[in-house]
Amino acid sequence: MLGALLAVLSAATFAFNNAAARRGVITGTVIQAMAITVPIGLVCFLPAALLTGAAARLPALPAMSVVAMAGVGLLHFIAGRYCNYRANQAAGANLAAPVIQLQVFVSVVLAVIILHEPCTMLQMLGGLVMLAGALITQQQSHKPVGPATIADQPAASKHAFLPRRTVGYVFASLAALAYGTSPIMARGALEHTGPATGVLGGLIAYGSATAAMAVGALSPAFRTNVAALERENLRWFLYSGVFVALAQGLFYSALAIAPIMVVAPLMQLSLIFRFGFAKTMNRHHEVFGPLVTVGTVLAIAGACAISIDSGLIVDALALPGPVADFLRWRISGG
Repeated sequence: MLGALLAVLSAATFAFNNAAARRGVITGTVIQAMAITVPIGLVCFLPAALLTGAAARLPALPAMSVVAMAGVGLLHFIAGRYCNYRANQAAGANLAAPVIQLQVFVSVVLAVIILHEPCTMLQMLGGLVMLAGALITQQQSHKPVGPATIADQPAASKHAFLPRRTVGYVFASLAALAYGTSPIMARGALEHTGPATGVLGGLIAYGSATAAMAVGALSPAFRTNVAALERENLRWFLYSGVFVALAQGLFYSALAIAPIMVVAPLMQLSLIFRFGFAKTMNRHHEVFGPLVTVGTVLAIAGACAISIDSGLIVDALALPGPVADFLRWRISGG
C-alpha cells in the first residue's frame, strides 16, 4: 500500500515539475531552465545520500558503475531534459507528453536487445498503442488565444500560443530515446546493489550533469543567456528543479518496497496529472481537445500493457486459450 502511494505521489510531482518548467519556458529559455533545475537536483540529492548513508558506499562502488552513472547523468539530465524542455516549449506538455512517454517502449526494446530480457506479444502491442496515442494527439487542432482574450491575464500569459508541432515532435522523440535508454544504463550499473545505492547513483548522475553545466558556464553566450533570467521565471524553474528531484526520490523509494509491476503502471498516472496541471496552470499555452484526451488515454493503456506482467493481464481478462497464448508469446534478445 505504501509503495503504491509513493508511486502515485511520484507521478503527481513529476507532472507538477513539467507544468512548472512549461510555465517558465513560455518567456524564459531552455538554457535558463537547465542552469537552475540541474544544480537544484544535486543540492536535493546530496543531503539524501548523506542521511541514508548511501554516500559512504561510494568507495565500494565499482569504477565502471560510477562511470556508467555519470553517463546516465549526461544522457538523462542534460540531453533528455534539454529535449524535454524544448518539446514543451515548442508544442506544450499536452502534445509532447504522450510522445515522451514512449520512453517506456524504448526501455523494453533495449532491455530485449541489450539485457536479453523477454518481451511478450502484449507488450509489443502496447508499444503500438502508445505510438498510436502519440500520433492522435498531434492531430488536435488549436485556435490561438487572441489579444482580447489574454488582456487580463498575467504577464507570462500574454503570449498567444501557436504550437510548433514538428519541432515539438522531434525533440519529444529525442527525449523519449534519452529517457528510455538511461534506465538500461542505470540497471547495468546498479544491479544487485540495493535501494540505498540507487540514491548514490542519482547523486553521481546529478553530479556529472552539474559538472557539465559548469563547463557550459565557461561560454560567454551561456552566461549572457542565464543572466537575462527574469525573477518570475526563476521561481518556476526552482519549483521544477525541487519537484523533479522529489519525484525521483519518491520513485526510488517506491521501487524499494513495492514490485515494479505495481510501481510502473501507477507512474503512468503522470499523464493524467500533467493534463490537470496544464489545465490549471497553463491553460492558455496548451492544446486541449478530444483527440488530446483520446491520445493520452491510449498512451496510458499502452504503457500499462508494457509495464504490467502480461500473465496477470491475460488471466484477469479471462481470454480464450488461443488468444491468451498469442498474447503471452515471448521473444528474447538472448
